[in-house]
Amino acid sequence: MTPPNTAPASSKGGRWIEHWDPEDEAFWNETGEKAARRNLLFSVLSEHIGFSIWTVWSVMVLFMGPEYGLTPADKFFIVSMATLVGAIVRVPYTFAVALFGGRNWTIVSASLLLVPTVAAFVVMEPGTSFTTFLVCAMLAGIGGGNFASSMTNINAFFPLRKKGWALGLNAGGGNIGVPVVQLVGLAVIGASGGPRVLLGIYIPFIVVAAGLAALKMDNIASLKNDTGAAKESVKDAHTWIMSFLYIGTFGSFIGYSFAFGLVLQTQFGRTPLQAAYVTFIGPLLGSLIRPVGGALADRYGGARITLWNYVAMAAATGVIVIASMQKSLPLFTTAFIALFVLSGLGNGSTFKMIPGIFQAKALAKGLQGEEAAAYGRRLSGASMGIIGAVGALGGLGINLAFRQSFLTVGTGTGAFVSFLAFYGVCFVVTWAVYLRRPAGAKAETAAATEAKPRLSYAEV
Repeated sequence: MTPPNTAPASSKGGRWIEHWDPEDEAFWNETGEKAARRNLLFSVLSEHIGFSIWTVWSVMVLFMGPEYGLTPADKFFIVSMATLVGAIVRVPYTFAVALFGGRNWTIVSASLLLVPTVAAFVVMEPGTSFTTFLVCAMLAGIGGGNFASSMTNINAFFPLRKKGWALGLNAGGGNIGVPVVQLVGLAVIGASGGPRVLLGIYIPFIVVAAGLAALKMDNIASLKNDTGAAKESVKDAHTWIMSFLYIGTFGSFIGYSFAFGLVLQTQFGRTPLQAAYVTFIGPLLGSLIRPVGGALADRYGGARITLWNYVAMAAATGVIVIASMQKSLPLFTTAFIALFVLSGLGNGSTFKMIPGIFQAKALAKGLQGEEAAAYGRRLSGASMGIIGAVGALGGLGINLAFRQSFLTVGTGTGAFVSFLAFYGVCFVVTWAVYLRRPAGAKAETAAATEAKPRLSYAEV
């Protein structure tokens, strides 16, 4: 049998794939998997650098000493605004993929990273106003949008059975841009004594990422901009429930990534280098384990993994509260790193739930085969931008909570207590919506299964 043609369509110009059906195993094995993996690789590269630029201020504020005239509250506010912009731009970035094409938008979004990087390079010196630094940090927030467009694009390339692994790898490869910029910052700034060199190093890497996207990636012609899908996903309760749960996982990851070094500096009196030596470990481990969370969700169900992950996150936060009250730096640091690992694991499991939820809704509507798969891709892709944006806003909340806690009581203990309570609420929501089985549900599910195959929310 001749496999469907996935060659670029010359009639549309550029690299456009006219036919794409990853749920067809013959198509996937013959031509689909190779193209999907190639696009995944270069999507990860662009997203990785986007994360690095988004979080570069988490490194620079550590090395902006008294000569810069910034208080700890000023620094927390700077990183908070970078987080805020990164969350907001995720919504338009999601729909840009369908409007312009995944390859085309990756080229644009990667190239846009030059704006905040060059701007910060120009102004990074003592005597620059707080407002100028704040604007530069907000510009860096556009790097956070690369995650949303990349995830939406890769979601369309892979079949449902591979999405947990693919989305986990895509997001984990992007997330690892956080510890990488912190490691590079530690080496570069520690050796040179200033943050400007760090910015200069990233400029050529941005150019390379945009160039490789142009040469190696593809657009999927069938992934049209669908305002109907956007409206439908906004009205769907699961979009907002998953947004709430994603605050607990990704919001924790990105919020702690920005704040970890500042907390060590402010609460435990660590020097910039002492803080930087530790800061990268948590985001690194959290990034590396994200694909594991997706793979576990593929095997055992995302809801189950997410549920017990929240239990572990609450336990780790409880240990942090104790360590903070006892002023135990070793215990505090160990528990904080464990919390990073758990947030990364939860990132993978929660994002795996999204396509599964909408696939379950498709089956509940009586759709089957490619029709059900197309419905799932359509709504899950649209909802990912909203979920990713709201989840990233959790990072804003974390940094503002730390800022207020330090202003009020001089430590981050109060903030951690509030995070502990939030993880408890996330546990309850996950169980109540996706795992609780109401009376009579088993009989109904069994009867429905006899009629046609169904996917329960516990399996998502």
